[in-house]
Amino acid sequence: MNLNDFDFDLPAELVATRPNIPREKSKMLVVNNGFKHSTFDLLSEYLNKEDVLVVNNTKVIPTFLVGSLNNSQIKVTAHKELADGSWLAYLKPARKVKDGDQIDLENNIVASVIKKTNFGEAIISFNLKKEDLSDFFNNHGNMPLPPYILKRRESDKNDINDYQTIYASKKGSVAAPTAGLHFNDKIFSEIKKKIHSVVEVTLHVGAGTFSPIRDDIDSHKMHSEFGYISETDVEIINSCKSNGGRIIAVGTTTLRLLESAAITENKIKKFDGETDIFIKPGFKFNIVDVLLTNFHLPKSSLLLLISAFAGTDIVKKAYQEAIENQYRFFSYGDVSLLYKNEHI
Repeated sequence: MNLNDFDFDLPAELVATRPNIPREKSKMLVVNNGFKHSTFDLLSEYLNKEDVLVVNNTKVIPTFLVGSLNNSQIKVTAHKELADGSWLAYLKPARKVKDGDQIDLENNIVASVIKKTNFGEAIISFNLKKEDLSDFFNNHGNMPLPPYILKRRESDKNDINDYQTIYASKKGSVAAPTAGLHFNDKIFSEIKKKIHSVVEVTLHVGAGTFSPIRDDIDSHKMHSEFGYISETDVEIINSCKSNGGRIIAVGTTTLRLLESAAITENKIKKFDGETDIFIKPGFKFNIVDVLLTNFHLPKSSLLLLISAFAGTDIVKKAYQEAIENQYRFFSYGDVSLLYKNEHI
């Protein structure tokens, strides 16, 4: 398996830096024995009464901060809290920062650089108690948008709502489960009435979701992320599978968690812990039947995941179809509805 097989050329104008307005009118490419062009607000037409829709209710923490060091602006994206209360953070420009430096933030708050690590990352600590730090993020932070957006514009107050799902409730992510960003309250309510159940699980998305595969595919290691599925929701999902219903996963994060919790074909168990599952072509899917997901970066682990799910050749053709029809790509872009390829 060659990483170059998962590359594609994308016109720069198709990278979405803001959401479609209105979000529910985003384009939706249905990929199931061919392609059908639709819009997200018609999603319910593809759902059956026996189905269970599973969403990720993680909530993004506004941990993107701008500070100063020696009269230079330093951008800080805190992306994972460590056991001792310190944080892993991306610093930009990292070359201007060394171990022991103190980055001045708003309200006399300081981020101390304990140790620089790889790829512009460092371990930092804040001069705040944990509960006060949460308030500081909420009052002074912005959303930690993906790097390809931050190359084009700054994160701003509009992103506080734009980069959060309507059902987000469990704080812990530094990246949104973006397939869920298309829902509004009306569509979500209508779907709940039409299908068997809507289940909320939690997978706190880490910055590793944006990490490129730097070497060969087989040596790539995923960052671990915390996930939770309750016993009640396990019963709903397993009952759906045993009764011939379909599991519709909203987003790759939801799919990764459900497949991490699978113990046998068509059955999962309660999950409460870390997962670093890397899904690539050849993976056997036990739980998810249909996947709602945005369009992903070339050579990314997420592109490998959907290729494993729908078929590499089909995904290549689908992405070309999307490009030719001016679909908007990545986190703020349009969406696809992928059906599991039973013939892989």
